[in-house]
Amino acid sequence: MVSPRAGQPAKAGDLVDVAKLVTAYYALHPDPGNAAQRVAFGTSGHRGSALTSTFNEDHILAATQAICEYRLSEGIDGPLYLGADTHALSEPATVSALEVLAANGVRVLLDARDGYTPTPAVSRAILAHNAEGAGAGAGRRADGIVVTPSHNPPSDGGFKYNPPDGGPAGTGITSKIQDRANALLAEGLAGVRRVPYAQAQAAETTGRFDFLGAYVAALARVIDTDVIRQAGITIGADPLGGASVAYWGEIADRFKLDLTVVNKDVDPTFRFMTLDTDGKIRMDCSSPAAMAAL
Repeated sequence: MVSPRAGQPAKAGDLVDVAKLVTAYYALHPDPGNAAQRVAFGTSGHRGSALTSTFNEDHILAATQAICEYRLSEGIDGPLYLGADTHALSEPATVSALEVLAANGVRVLLDARDGYTPTPAVSRAILAHNAEGAGAGAGRRADGIVVTPSHNPPSDGGFKYNPPDGGPAGTGITSKIQDRANALLAEGLAGVRRVPYAQAQAAETTGRFDFLGAYVAALARVIDTDVIRQAGITIGADPLGGASVAYWGEIADRFKLDLTVVNKDVDPTFRFMTLDTDGKIRMDCSSPAAMAAL
């Protein structure tokens, strides 16, 4: 049913309480006996809200440990590219994940600019690394994690695993990670290895990668930007408050395009959005209601 407020600007009552949401991430613990509160991987990842005990620190600690064990079982010993978006739960979940990855000795590459990282930038980094490794004949395979619930509402968090093929993990992979994560939850996280955040940041295995620079530089290999520039096309881009917010300006500057970023705002409440068809804030670029402001 279409909400009578679809396409209208969000009001104060529509906004998530960010402080309450982040507190719930740490304070609430899922019940392993409740199917609705277990780790459940959909399209490559687990999604939920801390407010309903479906996306809390326990989930991320367990899922990350399960990913570490999966990598080990598959002989994936290259870097893990770790990116995150602008949702409020993405920052705490990234911290939790890094603590586990570092404790397990995984080589983790974070964004060199301390910015947000769109999923395609992580995918491209994985593919580029693995292609270069194959060419050299002795490369260690890379994979990645993207902390994002995609265009889901501001109260949601998401945690996706990208295997060495760069795309979303298939059910053959996610079922193993999901089952192991839920077993870890059931045993009270006893099998989770973890170090303090400061130690994880300073670990020799924690490094940096310029996701934005590498992604934008590679665009010229697949897009004839000279033709776009010479055609004089005027472009408007709305990142919808998402992880691509810094990318569009870089693209415009590098390739001298007549491209205007119409909204550079980043706010975990996404208060600048117009409501989706169901009356909720949702950053869905396929929805005319969500895109009404543009």
